[in-house]
Amino acid sequence: MNENWTTTPVTAELLRGALEVERTEYGVLPHRLPARARAQCADGQLAMAEAQPSGVRLVFRTRATTVELDALPTKRCYVGAPPRPDGVYDLLVDGRLAGQAGVAGGNTLTIDMTAGTFTHEAGPAGTVRFSGLPDADKDVEIWLPHNETTELGVLRTDAPVEPARDRGRKVWLHHGSSISHGSDAASPTTTWPALAASLGGVELINLGLGGSALLDPFTARALRDTPADLVSVKIGINLVNADLMRLRAFTPAVHGFLDTLREGHPSTPLLVVSPLLCPIHEDTPGPSAPDFSTLGEGRLRFRAMGDPAERASGKLALGVIRDELARIVAQRAATDPHLYYLDGRDLYGEEDAVELPLPDALHPDATTHRRIGERFARLAFSADGAFADRTACGT
Repeated sequence: MNENWTTTPVTAELLRGALEVERTEYGVLPHRLPARARAQCADGQLAMAEAQPSGVRLVFRTRATTVELDALPTKRCYVGAPPRPDGVYDLLVDGRLAGQAGVAGGNTLTIDMTAGTFTHEAGPAGTVRFSGLPDADKDVEIWLPHNETTELGVLRTDAPVEPARDRGRKVWLHHGSSISHGSDAASPTTTWPALAASLGGVELINLGLGGSALLDPFTARALRDTPADLVSVKIGINLVNADLMRLRAFTPAVHGFLDTLREGHPSTPLLVVSPLLCPIHEDTPGPSAPDFSTLGEGRLRFRAMGDPAERASGKLALGVIRDELARIVAQRAATDPHLYYLDGRDLYGEEDAVELPLPDALHPDATTHRRIGERFARLAFSADGAFADRTACGT
């Protein structure tokens, strides 16, 4: 080992994008929901999603030319599906991508979707290494894999490290589903929220929780209690996926979620985003279910299991959700001048679905993430967008 290494423990002071940092036997585990929220839900999907560090990054200032980070990943493996690639670590130097790497090995979580079971197998930790960096003072960011639970050990550098200075950028707090989490994006800085944050010049806290944007009160409280200058919530697709509630429950649940959020952010620009176009669920309610017959094609696809006629009894399809969200926002905006609505089809609509169809019928690919991020930045951060520079500030 290089005797000139500076070894720095990973602490909350070096992490951005996490709401809480848990100490483990190996090191630390970033969480995107606080312990109080995690204790109020025994759902394994949520536990897995919130511990995957989408948008979480180490940020520090150094003149080091070589950086190493010890990490213990937990990788997912689905029975009958092709192996998933290792998670990607993105290195940014002064805001620009300067390297990518991964960590082999780690723990393995094997999920059998047909049986609804999973098994956990322990594995070795590894090290991600970046070298050849400029020999000058610089801001360094290591964005953790958005889709791979990652425990962090120590940071090693060939020069001392100090916390990065505050650049005075606004903080954007976003909540959504697996698409906001990152789904099939190519890397952590190319999820659509990360791209939009970069284009908008803001600091991202991403509470996109795969399969878990379900209007949970504990998530609303986490949003309420997180300081931010800009807030957005993308609501709808997971409620259909899970067939969780009917229209009668949906409307007051949305109001309650927004009421709770407003307790902590009374005048913060708040943007409600309805679902992107998803052809299988536009008029057909959920639940969504995997189509295991497609595994032979090398990729799992999903299908809608509901009946369009069930909308008459209050079952939710995306068209129903969009209409109701637009109505709710219009009603509340009469007394909430900082509340805005964005139709998700303006981010990904019918023409996009023809050009860039959803590969598994639910999630966009890497190219589509870039398109969604660019459009969100243009619509939300433009001069007349919800996140334009106004006098209102976050709390």
